[in-house]
Amino acid sequence: MNTFGDDLIQSLTEALAHAKGEGPAIVHVPVAPREVRKQAKLTQAQMAPLMGMSLSGYRKWEQGTRRVSGPAATLLRVIEREPEAVKRALLTAGQA
Repeated sequence: MNTFGDDLIQSLTEALAHAKGEGPAIVHVPVAPREVRKQAKLTQAQMAPLMGMSLSGYRKWEQGTRRVSGPAATLLRVIEREPEAVKRALLTAGQA
């Protein structure tokens, strides 16, 4: 079978195990973009580029019209704990 088929079978097997209450379940605690931004002492206009998105897209997160998920939620958690590290990393990437 091809890689896609193998991945699909594996993911369905994991989903079935989860539905049966078997195996580990990963539960991600929701992250509040506004709280992260305020804690980092940033404006929405400063936060949007850190997240790699438009200001209007970021505002939709804070207004609750868009949901934060996946890598964006992870990046928010990193900004929450180490905002200066993210700024340094992005500044360095922009200069390369």
